[in-house]
Amino acid sequence: MSLKEPWSIKSRAKTCAVTDEPFEPGQKIRAAIFPDPESSGYLRKDFALDAWEKREDEDKPFSVWTTTYHPPVIEEKPEDVMEDDPETLLAKLVEEDEEHTENVRYILAVMLERQKLLRETDTQEIPSGILRVYEQRKTGDVYIIKDPQIPLSDVDKVQEEVRELLEPMPKEEKEEEVDQADQTDPADETPAPAPPSP
Repeated sequence: MSLKEPWSIKSRAKTCAVTDEPFEPGQKIRAAIFPDPESSGYLRKDFALDAWEKREDEDKPFSVWTTTYHPPVIEEKPEDVMEDDPETLLAKLVEEDEEHTENVRYILAVMLERQKLLRETDTQEIPSGILRVYEQRKTGDVYIIKDPQIPLSDVDKVQEEVRELLEPMPKEEKEEEVDQADQTDPADETPAPAPPSP
């Protein structure tokens, strides 16, 4: 069953959700994800630590963690670089939320965590499995990734699929392979019988 919900949550807010006071760079804040009844997905809210303790909102958060506020960083990348960027690919797959990409999304998230670009802030168990909450260290973007519990025997296959997505074969090479496949090796052809002698 596909989890048709928005698993990508926008970056940390610039102001406290309770006091509306702007955060200072380097300030410790409390980030929380709440179920969003309007979209059946999730909403992120950020709070100053003292405001979190005093909040009167009775909504129970799905996930809570402490993080450091940094002003949002927007990195411009050339279009051709973006196609091969693991984080861009992860964001695209999360946005599309196709069930058949669950394994790839998870492997990409683990790759980015190892590269210190994402950090895992929480795990939550739901009836259909385990959800892992990742935060992008610079922008504060949050991704909720379902852990597909990939069998060890399938890991290599998924990693190969990820590699092909990140390093697609150039169009010229693909066409060349098709042309070669269409050409019959003369050595494999059965020679025509010689005409009978007069």
